[in-house]
Amino acid sequence: MFGNIRAFIALRLPENILSSINKIQEDLKLFRLPVRWVRPENIHLTLKFFGNISESYKESIGIAMSDCAGCCSPLTLSAKGIGVFPSVARPRVIWAGLSGQISLLLSFQDALEKNLEKSGFKKEERPFKGHITIGRFKDRVNSERLTEAIRKHKDFNTEIFNAKEIILFKSDLLSGGPVYTELLRVTLTEKKKNEM
Repeated sequence: MFGNIRAFIALRLPENILSSINKIQEDLKLFRLPVRWVRPENIHLTLKFFGNISESYKESIGIAMSDCAGCCSPLTLSAKGIGVFPSVARPRVIWAGLSGQISLLLSFQDALEKNLEKSGFKKEERPFKGHITIGRFKDRVNSERLTEAIRKHKDFNTEIFNAKEIILFKSDLLSGGPVYTELLRVTLTEKKKNEM
């Protein structure tokens, strides 16, 4: 018998990148922003958020992930800059941006979205904006202080990293914060022409 799970597909970030992001979080805390910071072990790059789905969909999601992963080489990326969604006046999320093979990331995410749509999952209506959520605002914020914090960290840039795997995670919302459990892992391995 299958139950419902809260699930998403993401790229996991290497330890050195998480460490750099955590240092930025610590710096940003000095601005006393009303933010609930994401624990370093939970920081990731979301490619598709499902919300609550039946665990029985795990197999079809895995097939869609594998189909896309077989057509894409590992992605070369870095975290760069700090920003907020939707605006400085009414922020809900504070994020680190991305640099590197962004067009390949966008193409890969679009292919993944289309593959999942064939399996019955609704396509996200908003355009994909690759970002790494590092905190969520829990209250109104002084926009001048927030602008100053963003300006101070505009040159934030991590080392380059290779994103080699996509992972299907289950998210359990607990009182101490969410706990993410890996359900499926697929390696990005573009097939050579002579293999096809």
